Amino acid sequence: MTTIKQLLTEKGEDVFSIRPDATVYEALKEMSDRNIGSLVVVEDGKPVGIVTERLYAREIVLKGRASPSTFVSDVMETNIIYAKLEQSVEECMAVMTLKRIRHLPVIDHNNLVGMISIGNLVKSIIDRHEFTIEQLIHYIQR
Repeated sequence: MTTIKQLLTEKGEDVFSIRPDATVYEALKEMSDRNIGSLVVVEDGKPVGIVTERLYAREIVLKGRASPSTFVSDVMETNIIYAKLEQSVEECMAVMTLKRIRHLPVIDHNNLVGMISIGNLVKSIIDRHEFTIEQLIHYIQR
């Protein structure tokens, strides 16, 4: 089984963040510029929330609010669900499916060390299955 530590080694450990006093517009611009779907909200070096495209749709668009005048702290999710380095890809996928979330910050000894998305997990599982299939084909063709 692939662990989150192994996954982060392959994909990279970049974590993009934003301050709670930034505007939602600034958060959206950052996500767009980086082609990502979420940002960890960090204050005094510690994660205090997460802001996602989904939250934007629900908390800004559907409620008729304006992103340039709304602060990230007003819409961020503060009940952050984390992944740990030793967890398996399958465990994290189960958590994400159960909680209906698409992004998991990764912590190690209370430090933010990465971010994974459901897409990262799906890719990891597909890659592993493709490798297994290739090995079986090679075995059969011998």
